[in-house]
Amino acid sequence: MRSLAPRPPGAVRSRRAPKAVAASLTGVLVASTLSLIAPAAHAAEVPAPTAHYDMSHSGAALLDVSGNGRNAALTGFTDASFADAAGDAVLRFKADGYAALPKGLITGTDNDFTVEYTVASQTSANHFGWVIGDGVGPWNTTQLGNHIFLSPRSAQGGYNDQVLAAVRVKNGSSNGETRMPAGGGLNPGFTTLTMVGSGQTLTLYRDGSVISTLTHSNALSSIIPSGNVLGYLGRSLYQGDALLRADVSDVKVWDSALSAEQVGSSMPTAAQKSSTTAALLRGDVLATMLRANTSLDSVSSNLNLAPSVNGVALTWSSSNPAVVSTTGVVSRSITTNTPVTLTATSSLGTLTYDVTVIAPNVAADLDAIALASRTTENLPLATTGAVNGAAITWTSSNSALVSGTKADYVAPAVGVADPFRGGGLVSRPAYGAGDAKVTLTATATLNGQTAQKSFDVTVAEKGRWAPDAGYAAAYFKSDGDEKIYQAATSGNDFFTFSPVNGGQPVITSTTDTKGLRDPYILRSKDGDKYYMVATDLCISCGTGWGPAQSNGSLKIEVWESTDLVTWDRTNGANEGITINQPEAGMTWAPEAYWDDALQSYVVHFSSRLYKDAAHTNTDNLHARVFTVLTRDFRTFTYPPTEWQNTGFARIDSTVQKIGDYYYRFTKNEEGGAADGLEAGKDIFLERSKVLTAPTTRSDWNADPEKTWQLTDTYMTRLETNEVGEGPQIIKLNAGDPNNNAANDGYAFLVDNFSAGGYRAFVTTGQAIASSSQSDRLSRRADWNVRPIGGLPASPRHGSFVSVDQGVLTAMRTWSSVAAVSSTTALTAQGRTATATVTAADRGDVAGTVTFSGDGWTQTVALSQRSASVEVPATVRSVTARYNGYTDNRVTASTSEARSFGLDVSAVVANRCVAGKVSQVVTVTNADDVAADVTLTGAYGSKKITVAAGKTASTTFASRAASVPAGTMTVGTAVAGTSSDASSFTVAVPAASCR
Repeated sequence: MRSLAPRPPGAVRSRRAPKAVAASLTGVLVASTLSLIAPAAHAAEVPAPTAHYDMSHSGAALLDVSGNGRNAALTGFTDASFADAAGDAVLRFKADGYAALPKGLITGTDNDFTVEYTVASQTSANHFGWVIGDGVGPWNTTQLGNHIFLSPRSAQGGYNDQVLAAVRVKNGSSNGETRMPAGGGLNPGFTTLTMVGSGQTLTLYRDGSVISTLTHSNALSSIIPSGNVLGYLGRSLYQGDALLRADVSDVKVWDSALSAEQVGSSMPTAAQKSSTTAALLRGDVLATMLRANTSLDSVSSNLNLAPSVNGVALTWSSSNPAVVSTTGVVSRSITTNTPVTLTATSSLGTLTYDVTVIAPNVAADLDAIALASRTTENLPLATTGAVNGAAITWTSSNSALVSGTKADYVAPAVGVADPFRGGGLVSRPAYGAGDAKVTLTATATLNGQTAQKSFDVTVAEKGRWAPDAGYAAAYFKSDGDEKIYQAATSGNDFFTFSPVNGGQPVITSTTDTKGLRDPYILRSKDGDKYYMVATDLCISCGTGWGPAQSNGSLKIEVWESTDLVTWDRTNGANEGITINQPEAGMTWAPEAYWDDALQSYVVHFSSRLYKDAAHTNTDNLHARVFTVLTRDFRTFTYPPTEWQNTGFARIDSTVQKIGDYYYRFTKNEEGGAADGLEAGKDIFLERSKVLTAPTTRSDWNADPEKTWQLTDTYMTRLETNEVGEGPQIIKLNAGDPNNNAANDGYAFLVDNFSAGGYRAFVTTGQAIASSSQSDRLSRRADWNVRPIGGLPASPRHGSFVSVDQGVLTAMRTWSSVAAVSSTTALTAQGRTATATVTAADRGDVAGTVTFSGDGWTQTVALSQRSASVEVPATVRSVTARYNGYTDNRVTASTSEARSFGLDVSAVVANRCVAGKVSQVVTVTNADDVAADVTLTGAYGSKKITVAAGKTASTTFASRAASVPAGTMTVGTAVAGTSSDASSFTVAVPAASCR
C-alpha cells in the first residue's frame, strides 16, 4: 500500500499494469463486507515498524520504506513480476521467486512481534506467505529450522482454502509444530492478515478482526536464526513445498506486540485495498479478454469475457451483442469496423472497455496460413480461416503428390471429423527418387469476398528403411528428478535395457514449469522420424499435487528426432505448445497415435475441466481424457475434444492397433471400483474400430463399431500386488527371442510407481484381440508378470519404441547415426552386367552404380538395390562401384572384377535324321581373335575352334524321336590359351520327329 514514509532514492515503482483501452472504473468503494474495521475518529497511535515493504523495488532488492534500510533480497523475480495497481506496487508471486528478510527485524529478547501482511490469492497450495526462521529441510528433521509461518490459502487437510499459521520448535523426537486453529479464508480482493505474538499467545487478525488464537510454550529466542536471514516472503522451509502463488501489496514488521486498536489503525483501509484490487483487476481482465487479439482497438477474433477474474465475479453486458456477445463471440459478418462498449459489473463497481471490431478481410485468413517449405508429413491445410473464419478450399498442381480439398467430403457418423476435409494427403517419393515440388492454392471465401494465395512446398522423399534391430526407452525417474532419461537394448532382445548418455539426462527443462514427466515417443507413420511429447509439470519445484491438478500447465512439451540422440523442438522455440483450454486444470500424460481414417496423429491427454477459466467450481472435477489432432506436431486443432468422460477419473491412456481394431489401455484413477471397473488405481482394456469415438461409460456390451467396448479390467494388481499406472504396449521385433513363431508377440508394461517402476507382461496380438468379459486376457493362465530385470532401472511413466541398427548403435555410442557398410556383387548374363548392392543392416540402398572397364564407364541408378548395363563387345573385364547416396547412410563399395570373355554367340536348332532328333549348334565369333568354344549339353560335350569373324557348326545326336526343351552351356577362351575365359548358356528348344 502507499507508504507515508519518504521513498528512498533510486526506488522503482513498477508501472507495468496492462493499459486498458478507453477503460474506466466507477463505484470502487467496498472490498469486503466481512468484519472490516473503519478508521476510528481518533486512531490509535502505531509505533514505527522495524521494516515496511510496500513492494517498491530496485534491481534485486525489495525496498524497506520505513527508513531503517532493511531491504529484502529478491530471488527469481524480474521487473515484470511487479504490477502497478493505480499507484500501488504489487509483487505477483507465481511460484517463481521469494524474498529473504534480513536479520534485525525481530529479535529474540522476548516473545513480542507483529507481522502485517496484505495479500490476495486464488490458489490453495502447500506454500508459505511468510516465515520467521531459516533452515530448509524435510519434515521432522533437524535440517528443518524452527519457525513461525503463515500460509494465506492452504491446501492442507482441515485448512483447505483457509489461512494456516503455526509455530514450530523441534524437541527431541517431536517435530514440535503447533498449528493455530482454522479461522476461515481470505476476504474478497486484498486481505490484511496480521499475526501478533505477545508472551505465550499468538493472535491472528483478518482485516482487523480476530480469527484465531493459540497459547504455546515456545520461546522466540529458539526461532530467530543466528545468520543474516531472519526469514522469507513466499518461501516455505518444508522441502518440496511450493513457492507462493499470490499477489502481495504490503508487508510490515514490528519487534513488538501491537494492540487490537493498533492493528486496526495500521493496516491499509478498506478503500485502499478496494482500489488496489480493482486496479489490478482492470489490467488482469484486459489480459484475460484479449486471447489472440493484440489490443481492443483491433479485435478480429473471439474475446474471453470470463465470469470471474482474481476471484471477483463479473457480469458482462454489451452495447451491441450482435457484434460482440456477452460470452465474447465476435461477429465476422460485419462489413465496416464497428465500435462496441463492453461492461463488466462486480462487487467492486463497473469496468467499461471500448472495443473496435475490425471488419473481416478475407485475405487476412490466407496471410495467417504458414506451411512448411519441406514436409515429410501430411499437410494441415486449414479449411477455416484462423483470423476471420473464412471458408478455405485447396487445389494442388499435382494431386497425386498432395491432395486438395474434397468437394464431396462427408464427416463420419462417429468420431472426430477430418478438419482438412480430405486435403493435404501427401504421397512421398520413394527412397532414392529425390524430393518433389508442388504448388498448393488456397481460395478463401467470406461475406461475398474471395481471395487466393499459392504456396510452394517440397515433398521429401521417404527415408531409408532398415529392419528393426532393438528398442529404445524414454522416462523420468522420480518426483525429485523430473528430467528425461533414455535407455536402449544391447541388441534385438527387449529385456536387455541399460541407460545411454552415460546415465545422464537427455533433456532438462529450462522453461515453462521447468519439469518434464511422462515422456512418450512415437515413430512417424513412415518410420523415418520420431516425435516425443511430455507433461509440463515440476513437483520437485514445489508444486503440490492439488495445484498441479487445478492450476497445472496447459502446454505439452514437443520434440522431433531422426536418431533419438539429438532432439529439436518442433515449434522452433524453447517452450512448450499450448493445446489445452483455459477452463482446464492440468494437461497430463500426453501420448499420440496415428489414425488411419483421419490420416492425422491423435494426441490425447488427461485433464480436469472446470466450468470457467477462473476454476470457480468444485464439482465434476474427475479426470477426463481429451484429444487434439496434428499432422506436424507444430499445429494442433483447438479446442480439445472430450474423448473419455464417464463421470469417474480416468488417466494415462495408451493405444495399439491390432487388425481392424484400436486397443486402449487406461488407468482407473478412482480409489476403488467405479463404473464397472473392478479396482481403482489399475489398468483396464477397451477396443474400437474408431480411434476418436467418444466414451461415456465402461461397457462390456458396447458396440465397438461406434464407441469403445470394455474387454478387460483389474489387469495388473493381482499379479504385481502393486497399484499401477502409465501403461505401455509395444509390438516385439521379428527375431526377438521373446517373440513367437508367428511374430505376433507384444510386451505390455505397467508403471508400479511406488515400487520401482515398470513391470512387464509378454502376450500376443491374438490374445489381446480375443479378450472378452467371458474370457479375459488377465485371467488366463499365461498372463504372468515377468521377474524384475532387463528394463531401465526405476523408470517412471515413460515409453518404449523399436529402432533399426543405425539408431540403436547411435544411442549406444551416443553419437550421430553412422553409415553402414555395403558390399557390391557383380554377375553377368551374356554381356549384361548386373550389380547388386547389399547393406550390412539389410536395409534399403539408393544411389548409383558405376560400371567400368577397358576405358569404358557407365553410371546407372539403383532400382530395388540392383543396376544392370550392357557391356560393349570391346570390354573384357568390368568392375562395379556403388557410389553411395546423398544421405550418407550406406558406405560406397566396389565389386571384384568380372571377365566378359570373347564376343561369341551361339544358337541351337533341331533336325530330324532317320526319325531321330539331332541338335545343330551354330557358333558365331564376332571377335578379332580365334576362339576355342566348348559346348556342353544333354547329349555330350564338344570343343571347336572358330576363327575370328567366322561361323562354325557342330551336331549332337540325341538318338531319340523327341527331346524336351533345355539349355546348353557355351564356354569360350582365346584359342590355344585360357585368357578371357567365360561362359554363358543358350536355350535348346523341344523337338519331335514322330
